[in-house]
Amino acid sequence: MVQAHEWQVQVTEIIVKVLPDGRMDSRNAAAYLGLAVKTLTMMRCYGTGPKFIKRGHVFYYRGDLDAWLRAGPGPAPRTPRGRALKARGGSGKR
Repeated sequence: MVQAHEWQVQVTEIIVKVLPDGRMDSRNAAAYLGLAVKTLTMMRCYGTGPKFIKRGHVFYYRGDLDAWLRAGPGPAPRTPRGRALKARGGSGKR
């Protein structure tokens, strides 16, 4: 017999500021994506994040963020020297 489970999901409203031309700064883009600003910054540095423009400051267009979300996970993130990043865990020597 298969039991049905009732799931409860809490939805949180997030308000982001979008400029009249459709741009978002890094803080608002990170909130829109559900990421920390630092995570989005590191993804930008490693080339694994969404498309961005730099006009004195870094900006993201909502369409580019949506396209990046739809594309799903890309290749494993790499360091600027080309080495794959390892997941941090409790094992390993420091």
